[in-house]
Amino acid sequence: MKQVLITGANRGIGLELARHYAAEGWCVIGVCRQSSEELRAVAGQVIDGVDVTQDAGIARVTTELGDQPLDLLINNAGLLQDEQLGSIDFDSIRRQMEINAYAPLRVTEALLVNLRDGSKVANITSRMGSIADNDSGGRYGYRASKAALNAFGKSLAVDLKPRGIAVALLHPGFVKTRMVNFGGLITPEESAAGLAQRIAELNLDNTGTFWHSNGEVLPW
Repeated sequence: MKQVLITGANRGIGLELARHYAAEGWCVIGVCRQSSEELRAVAGQVIDGVDVTQDAGIARVTTELGDQPLDLLINNAGLLQDEQLGSIDFDSIRRQMEINAYAPLRVTEALLVNLRDGSKVANITSRMGSIADNDSGGRYGYRASKAALNAFGKSLAVDLKPRGIAVALLHPGFVKTRMVNFGGLITPEESAAGLAQRIAELNLDNTGTFWHSNGEVLPW
């Protein structure tokens, strides 16, 4: 049975990805700060009480996971906050950098021993991390953290390719989740289906690509 580990799996896009892969017959390992009944209903293993920005949280994941092999790692945990020029909250920016950029890199590095030839890593990023696509300004912390995640992901793609591990940077779309007060354009189910399709198409030839869940290749 294939195994997928998903961070931020207790709600939103992470939960829908957990449901999708469970329905496809995968063993889902859900990592989160606080579990939910919905996650426990589909996950083969839940590792909760995890803050992916802290050494203790990463250690909890590696200890609970042990030497289990992973076919797929989905770095999904994220934070969206807003900052207005003239009253920027730099603590907010630091927090978003920790969660959105540094944590996926920390998790991936910690789980290298669980990844193998043929494994895949999917980083859930955002088109708001695209510098070329920014025509509305604002969102300083979110944009910068997702741009950093894209840079980290591209380097991971280069460094992991010789090991046979492919990496994708995936924009889920504007999804109706709590993160955006349910004001999105597509449902979590639609987003998860698109993300899973992109992951299925991921290989060593297209590793390091920045995709929209609908298949569009996004500009850096």
